[in-house]
Amino acid sequence: MRSVWIVPIAALALATPALAKDKDAKIAPPPVYQAVVDCRDIADSAQRLACFDRTVGVMASATAEKDLVVLDRATMRETRKGLFGFNLPKLKLFGGGSEDERDEVKEIEAGIAGLGSASDGYPIFVLDDGGRWKQTEGRNIYAKVGDRIKIKRALLGSYMAMVGKKAGVRVMRLSN
Repeated sequence: MRSVWIVPIAALALATPALAKDKDAKIAPPPVYQAVVDCRDIADSAQRLACFDRTVGVMASATAEKDLVVLDRATMRETRKGLFGFNLPKLKLFGGGSEDERDEVKEIEAGIAGLGSASDGYPIFVLDDGGRWKQTEGRNIYAKVGDRIKIKRALLGSYMAMVGKKAGVRVMRLSN
């Protein structure tokens, strides 16, 4: 019976370093961007300028055609805030690495723009950013339109919402 468990455990032990390596691996920049960066290495000024003119034109076309999207850290953080509460797969969409962990959104605060009621009687909060959250347990906290709500990550993938100084209630994000 012990030998049945040795093979899976050994496979897991061997795979763990490989998984960690993939997590820390940097994503290569898109070729259209790398071509612009590579122009810096050209020694002759006229050739370097011609390279920049050519590759920047290609990059501008790729951006116009939506083949290349350029985002700054502030835009990525706002996008993460907008996706807060959804269970998405771990995509390297935002670059990955320790910077992303530092910028990870752990809570949001917004105004309540609207209220509704689910079929089970629990309230649905519509936030001023368009997000919709449903209370999943606890007693009614009698929120009003205009109240501020703070939603934080809780244990095991759940979320807690607090309206003003009222006790927190468990909530879940609804698709719009």
